[in-house]
Parts: sequence; structure tokens; C-alpha cells
Amino acid sequence: MSELKKKESNFQRKRPDMAAADLRLGKVPPQAIELEEAVLGAIMLEKDAIAVVIDILNSKSFYLNKHQEIYAAMHILFERSEPVDMLTVVQRLRQEGKLEAAGGIQYVASLTNKVTSSANVEFHARIVSQKFVQRALIEASSDIIKDAYEATTDVFDLLDKAEQSLFEITENNMSRGVESIATILPKVQQKMEEMGAREDGLTGTPTGFADLDALTSGWQPSDLIILAARPGMGKTSFTLALAQNAAKFFKKSVA
Repeated sequence: MSELKKKESNFQRKRPDMAAADLRLGKVPPQAIELEEAVLGAIMLEKDAIAVVIDILNSKSFYLNKHQEIYAAMHILFERSEPVDMLTVVQRLRQEGKLEAAGGIQYVASLTNKVTSSANVEFHARIVSQKFVQRALIEASSDIIKDAYEATTDVFDLLDKAEQSLFEITENNMSRGVESIATILPKVQQKMEEMGAREDGLTGTPTGFADLDALTSGWQPSDLIILAARPGMGKTSFTLALAQNAAKFFKKSVA
């Protein structure tokens, strides 16, 4: 056995969750094992901790498989409005047949010794999430590089795949902040006043086509409208007419 193979074998015995590809490259994927343990321990120690991290983490955010299993059990308990503590988590894992995969009772119990309180659980969770994003970017980039070397790969399909991969990472890990009522109310009031002042009864941007406006009340904010028809049916002409009407007659910005 070569020296490299010996190192791989020894390392895999120590870290069975480690990806073989990363071992061959000689690099360890971004991870924060101690913080993963701290987050899981804090959730089992204090009942409000999981509510703090539930929008930050999902089970795949964790690097170790056993941590993924433990958090998945916690997530199920939270969704069912059941208590989340060491005993309920162990029971949930046992019911799912995942207790051994999660490291066993002793390992789950040991997590509560990794942290004394949940005071910093949100900060720890965000670091765990950042490490997951880094791993996701590495995986997506590796796939793109591999496909780019293939002579049979369509370059436009590759661009679409690359864009979609990055979009999914962004979408799944987008910051979901809150907006104060003091910021929202003026916007809502202004919108209601604008709608009340309109004589045509439309709530959105008019299309210039009366029958279509009657069905849609105009184009609404955040709407995604997909115009579908066979080739040569006039999709482009119709779309240009909509854009022209919005810009020329209703003074709206159009891209």
C-alpha cells in the first residue's frame, strides 16, 4: 500500500464522514465541529434555543452525519410542538431507527456538556451555516470544472447549470431578516392611497388591454408572468406592446 493510501485509510478511520475526494486533494472541507456540538448541546439545554436557529440551519448544514441525524430529530420535535431535550431527542432517534447512526445515547448526552448556556447559540449557528455554504460552493465548483473539461458538454447548458447551482445556494441560505412595523406602515399607507385614488379600479400596472386588465387587475408587484405559445403566434409582439403601453401611457419604468 502506498504512503498516500495509508494516510487516507488512517484518516478515514478517524473521520468516517470525510469525503474521499477531499482526502485525495489533501484538503479538509470547511467545518466547525466544536460549534456544531455547542449548537446541538444548547438546543437540548434550553427550550428556546431551537427557535433561534430554526431559520438559520437545516440538517444538511452540519458536517458530521451524526449531527445531521440529531438535528433532524430536533426539527421533527419542534414542528410537532414537543419538548426538545436530551431524553426526547434520544427517544425520537430510537423511533426513527437512527440512534446508532447518531452516535448512541452516550454521545447525544455528551453534547450537553459542550456548552453551559444558549447565550451565543445564534452566533455559533451562523458560523456553522457559513461553513456549509463554503462546502456547497466547493461542491458546485467541482462539478462545474468537471463538466467544463468534457468535450461533449454544451457550453450554454453548462452556463445555465452553473447559474442555477449558485442561485440555489444563495436562495437556500439567504438572510431572512425582519422589518419593523414603523418601516412597513408608511409603505402600506402610500400604496393604499394610490389604489384608492385610481378611477379604473386596477391595483397594479395596467397592460393597456382592457380584457386582460379585468382578469388580472394589472401587473402586481413581485409577479412573474410567463407568456407561452407556439412559435410564430406573436409572443414577442404582444410583450413589446405591453412594455410600450406601460412606459408610454402609464409612465412606468420598463427593462
